[in-house]
Amino acid sequence: MNLYQPTWKSLCSQTVPDWFRDAKFGIYTHWGPYTVPAYGGSSDALCGRDTWGYNGAWYPARMYDPKQSASLYHTKTYGGPAKTGYKDLIPLFTAEKFDAEEWVEIFKDSGARFVGPTAQLHDGFAMWDSNVNRWNCKAMGPKRDVMGEFAAAARKADLKVVATFHHAYQWFFYQLARKQGLDLDDPAFEDLYIRAHDAKEMPDQAYHVRWRDQIVEVINQYSPDLIWFDFCLKFIRDDYKREMLAYFYNHALKRGQEVGVAFKNNDLPPGAGIFDLEVGKMDELCQFAWLTDTSVDCVPNGTWAYSRSAAFKSPERIIHNLVDMVSKNGQLLLNVGPRADGTIPEGARQLLKKVGEWLRINGESIYGTRPWCVAGEGPTKKSVDMARKGMFNETGETRFCAHDIRYTTGDSAIYATCLGVPGDEVFLNTFKERVHAEEIRQVTMLGVEGTLPWRHDPDEGLIIQTPFKMPSEYANTFKIEWAK
Repeated sequence: MNLYQPTWKSLCSQTVPDWFRDAKFGIYTHWGPYTVPAYGGSSDALCGRDTWGYNGAWYPARMYDPKQSASLYHTKTYGGPAKTGYKDLIPLFTAEKFDAEEWVEIFKDSGARFVGPTAQLHDGFAMWDSNVNRWNCKAMGPKRDVMGEFAAAARKADLKVVATFHHAYQWFFYQLARKQGLDLDDPAFEDLYIRAHDAKEMPDQAYHVRWRDQIVEVINQYSPDLIWFDFCLKFIRDDYKREMLAYFYNHALKRGQEVGVAFKNNDLPPGAGIFDLEVGKMDELCQFAWLTDTSVDCVPNGTWAYSRSAAFKSPERIIHNLVDMVSKNGQLLLNVGPRADGTIPEGARQLLKKVGEWLRINGESIYGTRPWCVAGEGPTKKSVDMARKGMFNETGETRFCAHDIRYTTGDSAIYATCLGVPGDEVFLNTFKERVHAEEIRQVTMLGVEGTLPWRHDPDEGLIIQTPFKMPSEYANTFKIEWAK
């Protein structure tokens, strides 16, 4: 057994797991003490005047900042941070209705193939039974091992397990609210808020050790199939990153387990993990497998954690983006924000139900597929403006129409998914140059019995007569089978 060494040459030989490329769709949960206020911000947040006010997952820091609407809400509701600090919200996070098996059932029914919790957000509260971090869900709040229960339920349902870590940013998270004489600056609580330090000071060695040891603890206790890192990994020392990755990959190697690591920006070298785009996606077919993380809520850039005022995206939007991503070699990790008591909002449940219904009919064109030589065709073009490419580009995105087609490939077929309800005929112009008529054995539509009439025209491509009744109001998939 050739173990990985803590060098980038060794670590960059790690391949993207086949299960991940086959799974395509996963769900994780932003859930912790920050869900107790369930604060969604004012209209100022939606209008861009309160940049982070609408992000419920950032409530722990913004409640201390008088410039933020979260601070005003905290003062009205809890008497302000001098009376009720973030640490004092932890006992209110009781999760009395949390049922990991129910969550997994909902997520599996939606079509997700890998699931898991936010193991630790920027706030420093660990969502597992930890000996490294005393601020954890087994010792406080719910007094239950959320990660352990979630992972056990997922594996019982034959799903892969993802654990997400955001704590690389913890060093900077509470920094704006320092020097107010609050619990943030009390040495008794610095293992939650991190010791007081200058805003320009970089993370010290003790911080790095704690960052690494918490990840290693989760690896040892739960053996996740995918570890996902949020932004700010670039501020973690190179040697600690290499050591952690080598430990994870070797742990999996000894278990005969295929694993992956997702990262953002340029925080890891190419080949060391899976590139992730937050609230965004690639504009065109990509030569390497990638991932998008986004949230079920329709707040610009996401509120992520549960908010009483946050509305939800439409099933069409989720389905269209999933199809578009998969055609471009991408995968989707969708966030769901449960309430503090452990229940999943009805709006999220209904959205996931609709996505699951679509995937039960059309999943053959998603699961286990690979991109074709062309991602798709149609009139709807993603902006090529550099400011709109990559991360955080969902807001104001163009809506697809029924003339937009996205392609994937299986063992013996090409799948052409129409992002809407097509007319009586569909023209696949890409086929006029890339596919000859004699290569095609038959054409069907997923969810419809029987074959469909078709013809091939050298000037117009493949022309398919559509069925009288379509299986879906969101997207419909043609299966074009090869003659041999």
